[in-house]
Amino acid sequence: MDVYGLLGNPVGHSLSPPMHEAAYAELDMDARYVTFEPDASDGAAAVEAAETLGIAGLNVTIPFKQDVLDAVEPDDLARRVGAVNTIDFSGEVPTGHNTDVAGVQRAFERFDVPLAGADAVIVGAGGAARAAAVALVTDGADVAVANRTVERAWELADDVGADAHGLDALPDLLADADVLVNATSVGMEEDVSPVPADALHADLAVLDAVYSPLETRLLREAAEAGATTIDGAWMLLYQGVVAFERWTGADAPVDAMNAALREGL
Repeated sequence: MDVYGLLGNPVGHSLSPPMHEAAYAELDMDARYVTFEPDASDGAAAVEAAETLGIAGLNVTIPFKQDVLDAVEPDDLARRVGAVNTIDFSGEVPTGHNTDVAGVQRAFERFDVPLAGADAVIVGAGGAARAAAVALVTDGADVAVANRTVERAWELADDVGADAHGLDALPDLLADADVLVNATSVGMEEDVSPVPADALHADLAVLDAVYSPLETRLLREAAEAGATTIDGAWMLLYQGVVAFERWTGADAPVDAMNAALREGL
């Protein structure tokens, strides 16, 4: 039996186990997906322990995405993002990868939203924003980062080749934008949006990284404006799909994984 898992703290809320277990069941694979929740300071030690135990692959979430960089051989994309969310133990040394970037790209692809040449706006400047920015820039979009703290926006923008602005610039930025990504947690706990409703329009494709609730106020108001809306569960799904395919070499049963994920939500 192959054992895969999720490394994080906390991980009790994670929907990765049922999503991956659904894939194993669909393909009749002898595999399991479990969770590991070490102390917040033990990420690198946990990776070493997982390798010793013969774990086949790990997903990595908060607070370990940066910590495990020194415990693996990161690929170029993981280095560029500065974070690892997938570890593969199949080689001589553990290798680190970032499938969050592909999660963003494939979510837009699922809804037939072209990114090449698009004018894109990202709200936020944290880890999710960095993955989104790398995804959009890599696919040929012109990216503007808007954040409450402009200095943090510039740090991200300088790293990826984007522009930076404060949140007060959102109406002007969105007037001619094709793509909007909310990469903050705004809308998760309260029915609020990081974007003024009157700045949204029908020519936008709006991706909200928040997946609980599935319909945030931002997505609701974007739909009312006629925009294409993409909930955060699509990002979560596709980062898991890419991790599954890296570990197993098999085509992921996307529909089964999506059904399990949305049932969990």
